Amino acid sequence: MSYTETIGSRTYRFADLKTLMAKASPQRSGDQLAGVAAASEEERVAAKMALAEVPLRTFLNEALIPYESDEVTRLVIDDHSPQAFAEISHLTVGDFRNWLLSTTTNADALVRIAAGLTPEMVAAVSKLMRNQDLIAAARKRPVITRFRNTVGLPGHMSVRLQPNHPTDDVKGIAASMLDGLMYGCGDAMIGINPASDNLAAITRLLVMVDEFRQRYQVPTQSCVLTHVTNTIAAIEKGAPVDLVFQSIAGTEKANAGFGISLSLLQEAYEAGLSLKRGTVGNNLMYFETGQGSALSADAHFGVDQQTCEVRAYAVARKFNPFLVNTVVGFIGPEYLYDGKQITRAGLEDHFCGKLLGVPMGCDICYTNHAEADQDDMDNLLTLLGVAGINFIMGIPGADDVMLNYQSTSFHDALYVRDVLGLRRAPEFEEWLESMQIADARGALLSASTQQPLLEGVRDWMGIE
Repeated sequence: MSYTETIGSRTYRFADLKTLMAKASPQRSGDQLAGVAAASEEERVAAKMALAEVPLRTFLNEALIPYESDEVTRLVIDDHSPQAFAEISHLTVGDFRNWLLSTTTNADALVRIAAGLTPEMVAAVSKLMRNQDLIAAARKRPVITRFRNTVGLPGHMSVRLQPNHPTDDVKGIAASMLDGLMYGCGDAMIGINPASDNLAAITRLLVMVDEFRQRYQVPTQSCVLTHVTNTIAAIEKGAPVDLVFQSIAGTEKANAGFGISLSLLQEAYEAGLSLKRGTVGNNLMYFETGQGSALSADAHFGVDQQTCEVRAYAVARKFNPFLVNTVVGFIGPEYLYDGKQITRAGLEDHFCGKLLGVPMGCDICYTNHAEADQDDMDNLLTLLGVAGINFIMGIPGADDVMLNYQSTSFHDALYVRDVLGLRRAPEFEEWLESMQIADARGALLSASTQQPLLEGVRDWMGIE
C-alpha cells in the first residue's frame, strides 16, 4: 500500500509503510548511510503527516520484514494480544500520540495495552513526538523487575557498576568494583565486559564477584558479558552465574550475525532459571542493544535503524529480562553523528522500551570520534533521569579503559540522584546503611566512616 501527502503544490509519495516510517524519522546519520532517510525537511514533515493518519491496525497487516523470512516478525505477530489491543484498536498513529499524552492515560492503562502493541506501532508514534513528549509518556510507565533486589520502582534509579580492565586482571577489576561501591553504585548489577572469551578467565571473574557478594552479603547481582554460549557452558561447569547476557538486534539476520537465535536465547533463559539464584524474583536476562546494529550487519532490509532497534525490544520482552540496556552512542557517528542525535535516540529507545513493558536502562555514551562531549552526556543523563530510566552506567572517571569509549561515572550517578531526588534499589540502600557507606537518606558518609570496610576488602582482595 502506498501513501501520499501534499504540502503546498508538491505531493510526496511513499511506496509502502516501511518507506513512510523511514522518511518520518528524525534526521540521523545511519538512515542517511542506508539511503532510506528523507531527502529534505519538507519531505520529513510530509511523511510525519501521512504517518499520523495511518490506523494502528495497519501494522498488523503490513509487515515491514516478511513473516515468512524473519523469526522476529513471526514472534511479534504470533505473540500479539488482540484483547490488549482492543482498547486502542480504533486509533490512528496520531490519535495514539494524543492518547499517550492525555492526563487520563496512566500507568494502569499503559500496562493493559502493552501486549497489544507491536514494535512498529511504538516506533511509529515515537516519530511524531517531540523530546518532551517522549519524556512525559515514558515517565508514566514504570517497569519493575527483581532478582536479588528491586529495580525500576518510581522515584528510583539504579546503576550498573562496570569495573572493566584491559587484561581482565582480577585485582584491577576488584579495585574498580570497590571504588564504585564506596560511591553507592552497583544496585543494578556488577557487570564486567571481559577482554577475552576464555572460559577459565570468565569463570575466575564470576567466582571473584560472587565470593565478594557472599562475604559481604551484598544484595545485588553479577554478570560477565560474554556470548550466551559461553554462559551456558559456564553454567554447565557449575560457575556462579546470576544474570545471563546477550547482545540482540531486531532482525533474524542481524541476530544470526551475533551467533544467536530465539531458540538459543530460550535455552540460555532456561539454563539461568534452573540455577534458582534469585532471592526476591527470577528476572535474570540482561540484553544490550543499540541503534545501527542491524545496519552494520547489512541486515536491516531497508527498515530505518530506530524501528529495527525497537524490534529488538520485542525479542527482549519474550524472556522477561531483569535489565535491557541501549548502549546508545557506542556504535559510532556513522549511525548517530553528534550529541543531538545521540540524545534523541536515547529518549526514543527509553520511551519505546518502556511502552513495550521492557525494563530500559541506557549506557549514556559516545565514542571519541563522534561530534559529542561530556556536556551532551550530562544533558541526556538529566533528561533520562526525569523520564524514569531504570538504570545507567557507573564507570571509573566515565572512561572505559578496556572498551575505549566515554560513558557516565560514579559521580554522575550522585549528581542525578541529588538533583532529582532519586533513590537506589531499596534492598541495596539498606545494605549501604548497614555497612556505613551511606545514611538512611542515601547520602554517602565520610571517607573515615567507610575506612574500616575499605581496608577489610583491600586485605581480602590483596589490593595495595
